[in-house]
Amino acid sequence: MASEQPIRVRIAPSPTGYLHLGTVRTALYNYLFAKKEKGAFVLRIEDTDQSRSLPLYEQDILEGLQALGLTWDEGPDIGGSHGPYRQSERTKQYTERLQALVRGGKAYKCFCTKEQLDEERKGMIAAGLAPKYSGTCRNLTAEQVAQYEKDGKESVLRIKVPLDYEVEFSDLIRGKISINSSTIGDFIIAKDETSPLYNFAVVVDDADMRISHVIRGEDHISNTPKQILIQQALGFPEVVYAHLPLILSPDRSKLSKRSLETAFIEYLKDGYLPEALLNFIVLLGWHPEGDEELLTLEEMIQRFSIKRVQKAGAVFNMEKLDWFNAQYIRRLSEQELVKRMEGFVPEAWLARPEVLTKALIIERERIQKLSDFRENAGFFFEIGEYETDLLRWQDMPLEKVALHMRHVRELVAAGKDGDIMPYAEQEGRGEVLWPLRVALSGLRNSPGPFEIMYVLGKNESLKRIDAAIQKIIDGQDHT
Repeated sequence: MASEQPIRVRIAPSPTGYLHLGTVRTALYNYLFAKKEKGAFVLRIEDTDQSRSLPLYEQDILEGLQALGLTWDEGPDIGGSHGPYRQSERTKQYTERLQALVRGGKAYKCFCTKEQLDEERKGMIAAGLAPKYSGTCRNLTAEQVAQYEKDGKESVLRIKVPLDYEVEFSDLIRGKISINSSTIGDFIIAKDETSPLYNFAVVVDDADMRISHVIRGEDHISNTPKQILIQQALGFPEVVYAHLPLILSPDRSKLSKRSLETAFIEYLKDGYLPEALLNFIVLLGWHPEGDEELLTLEEMIQRFSIKRVQKAGAVFNMEKLDWFNAQYIRRLSEQELVKRMEGFVPEAWLARPEVLTKALIIERERIQKLSDFRENAGFFFEIGEYETDLLRWQDMPLEKVALHMRHVRELVAAGKDGDIMPYAEQEGRGEVLWPLRVALSGLRNSPGPFEIMYVLGKNESLKRIDAAIQKIIDGQDHT
């Protein structure tokens, strides 16, 4: 039985597009299951569609999974004892099995044309029947097959599905599922003996790679009975299945293709931390016992159970992802946070590590993504142009603004920053602190003046206060 075999699971992406969220979740659940059960996590590349498969996409998939820490035990890049791990390199294995089925009378060549099949399908639908292949070529004699081939008729390979047979399997998430073979019909398994279709190829791959458990999205449930029939025809051992719930949008409709297939690398480029993404994704369909939500990868491994994966769709909520990311940003040490900012801020900022570190200390509570910092913190490194009137608190005359600014400048120059607040309490907080904050930031909205001075340091703070005073003087000279 499959349960007595060593635990071996696989993630089998197709390199016909960039790594996306759905594949990452499937990879994560397989990885956690393998690690929890002391099993093996196998990476297989399903690249039979050579016209759409690109090395660029394969590289993106491998690098994305590695960036998340989801390392595999066997795969196309590191090898293993059950390879090859690319379908495009496994033609020999498929051909041997296809030929064996034909020789054993378990598969046959079908010469029906597309027009014949379309007509047959329309007739079944008109009669209120679920469309399936009627079996026209199921019992062709060797002579008939030879004649059709002599006539140059094109063919495909179909499997002989047992008649009126219950295909049953116990899904680890959904329980017992049973489908009668009469609803399936003899389906196509290959274009020819060297070109298998998806369902046939994956069955051979899983058997050759000794896969014990197949954990995948529920959109594959309809493939499972067909794959079981192929397993049985080839005499392969049973596989245990677990089908993960759909990922839904916040209104519980099916998540749009655009959202689901957003290249995963875009989340990383936008400033989401790998560990925050993993934490968010693991909860799209599974939850540990208790209320805790913040989990490291090691904690996920320890607490993961396939039995706690839900049947109902999992809601993808960007606000929740932003919340997770903010939590993880706040957990980083100052040194690590500065390091993570590489690639998100200009080189000139990195060249001023003291200012960058202090700015991050101030801003880390306000940002949800690493990319937010650049948008919020530019003024720490270079103040932009601003209107003189922005220095004015409500309708306060600019002469009075300049008066307060000169006094504050004297306090800063003397190292008496602690005296600024009592002065503001005496003269009016807004009248003193508003122009000071604007002078330091050049912005209508920014952190408070004391936080900004902490980041800028004494000399830069004085320079900006002087510039604000001069701006007022220049404005008065032109009136």
